[in-house]
Amino acid sequence: MIARAPYLFLLLIIIPDLYFDLHYWRKHSKPYRLLHWLPSAVLVTLTLILTYEKDFIPDDPTLLYIYLLLLGLVAVPKMIFMLFSIIGVGFCKIFHSKRNYGNLLGLLTVPVLWFILLYGSFVGFQKLEVNRQTYTSSDLPAAFNGYKIVLFSDAHIGTYNGSRQWMLQRAIDSINAQHPDMIVYTGDLQNIQPKDIYEHVDILSSLKAKDGVFSVLGNHDYAKYVECSEAQKVANCRETISLEKQMGWTVLLNGHRIIQRGKDHLIIAGMENDGDGKRFPQLGNINKTLKGVKDNDFILMLEHDPSSWRRKIIPDGRAQLTLSGHTHNMQFSLFGWSPISLTGRETNGWYTENSQSLFITAGLGGLIPFRFGATGEIVVLTLKSN
Repeated sequence: MIARAPYLFLLLIIIPDLYFDLHYWRKHSKPYRLLHWLPSAVLVTLTLILTYEKDFIPDDPTLLYIYLLLLGLVAVPKMIFMLFSIIGVGFCKIFHSKRNYGNLLGLLTVPVLWFILLYGSFVGFQKLEVNRQTYTSSDLPAAFNGYKIVLFSDAHIGTYNGSRQWMLQRAIDSINAQHPDMIVYTGDLQNIQPKDIYEHVDILSSLKAKDGVFSVLGNHDYAKYVECSEAQKVANCRETISLEKQMGWTVLLNGHRIIQRGKDHLIIAGMENDGDGKRFPQLGNINKTLKGVKDNDFILMLEHDPSSWRRKIIPDGRAQLTLSGHTHNMQFSLFGWSPISLTGRETNGWYTENSQSLFITAGLGGLIPFRFGATGEIVVLTLKSN
């Protein structure tokens, strides 16, 4: 993770201290100045150590988590204070004032940042919501009126290893407690490799639904973030699929299944991850996924990356309802608003285009154990016909 942009992390750490040293510390003694530089020296050292980590995230991520926590407690507040201070200097020059109110605003912001970081890391990430939703469609066969689906996504269960495993157990117990007709999982089960799953196979195998558990792969499930040969990446992906099947899940790889209720039926379909083709695999094939499906069938589509909804699913025109994850709602939200919404893309909740709908869950876990506002969730979705 750090190795992808080490210079950005180093600049984040060093530039604020240069500003502080130039404007505040240089008038003091050398020991005083060195003492103030010490936290940044520790962060620079950790940055250099983590830069040589070959994988996106280490097998034991403890050091990375400590580093990110320190970065949030020390470097980020300094950077924010510096920016407010610089803006304040500009206002002082414009209005010919001697008092820099930017410094005051910067100081007031620091405890807010600390609260968000500490709460999100030690309280918010442990929270779980049961998000109840209803979807109504005239295309839904009458026999499926009231059909209950539990959706969960983006568990990144390597983050639940060790002392956090109780959180995964609670989520699985909550899903089973809904007595669903179907359970669907929309990708990113592992952090970066299949061994993340080993510790949790028994727990995940306990998921129960009348019509079974259906899943698709997310970008992290293709083992693209591990430094190894392409052959090994392919082998890792196959192992992930094998583990999901071993747990009793039906993995939909550009395919579909028919769910029967008397004379009525619906289609549960799943495309492979279909991202931008650069950072995220673009492997979705909707024609293969829906091969043989009739035009009047009701189709429930699973696709990890919601950007594929406009790129492939809407143009195809057949899937009435698509369920996705991937965005995590940025794992950060203030009063219901997340900065990720500024992208202008579909990021969280419901979206509708003519007769086609998309629901994006905020997901369950995360690669980094932090959630503020965008609480981890399972979604209980009830289908209604009209």
